[in-house]
Amino acid sequence: MPKENIERAINKATESKQGDFKEIIYEGFGPFGIAYLVEAATDNNTRTVANVRSYFNKCGGSLGTNGSVSFMFDRKCTFRIKEKDGIDLEELELELIDYGVEELFEQVEVDKDDNETKVIVLYGDPTSYGSIQKYIEENGYELISGGFEQIPNVDLKDVTPEQRATLDKLTGLLEDDEDVTNVYTTMKPEE
Repeated sequence: MPKENIERAINKATESKQGDFKEIIYEGFGPFGIAYLVEAATDNNTRTVANVRSYFNKCGGSLGTNGSVSFMFDRKCTFRIKEKDGIDLEELELELIDYGVEELFEQVEVDKDDNETKVIVLYGDPTSYGSIQKYIEENGYELISGGFEQIPNVDLKDVTPEQRATLDKLTGLLEDDEDVTNVYTTMKPEE
């Protein structure tokens, strides 16, 4: 790789760090009444809102106003930990209530090599993030991921395969935008 390409990449990264990035949440409805909550980090709100609006319009949805969708989601801290052999989930849940965990469930995740891993997913109030993380570290659990998510607090909607294709197109357009960090919907996951 030529030296000037490397220098150009370094300069671009340095300049972008100096920009004034703001976190913004966009709300809207995709086709078939599916609510969308889109989190973005941008240095140019005008560009980002225009892009997000165009994605909704292309797929038959509409960008909403503040508060039009956000009431359908709760912000939670989320942890995914590797399940230990012989763990009793009920006992673990009772113990973790004191640390701020509101909900806990088990799921199986499949990686790119088709290996299955049993994972315990923990949800809690965002203010409990530190205490839950401390518990995980002190009790020797393998942390797969931790962060914050918007969890739908309404019944998720079933869609037909044809509707899912349209909604997946909208979700893909949003996720591919360089300013969009997360996309959440009220669509029931594919089984």
